[in-house]
Amino acid sequence: MQSIRVRTSRRTQMLEVTQEVQRVVTALGIKAGTCFLYVPHTTAGVLLNEHADPDVATDAEGALDRLVPAAGPYRHVEGNSDSHVKTMLVGTSQIVFVEDGKLVLGRWQGIFFAEFDGPRDRHLYVKVAPDHV
Repeated sequence: MQSIRVRTSRRTQMLEVTQEVQRVVTALGIKAGTCFLYVPHTTAGVLLNEHADPDVATDAEGALDRLVPAAGPYRHVEGNSDSHVKTMLVGTSQIVFVEDGKLVLGRWQGIFFAEFDGPRDRHLYVKVAPDHV
């Protein structure tokens, strides 16, 4: 298993990490298999979405902030309940297939690290399991 270090600069932020994940796949030399992505944090996640237009990520950040506002009423005393709820909505794992040594993503798809309680230093774990024939 490999770890990608992610540094965020805002409380809510979508960072594209597609190239970093592809570098892990390439370094491992696996030509066909399954890439598992996992975020070991309760206030951050990982998702697949459009990466061609950066406004999509910005729009998603704003939509999640409006859907789950920072101001409660919440009972959690740390003041980051909205961050936990956003993580529940987005999820902390994804699966991407690998063929010919490349991530199998749609034309417009990219992999995003989703920060909901930043800025912070975080980790995205990547495990690539080869296909067995």
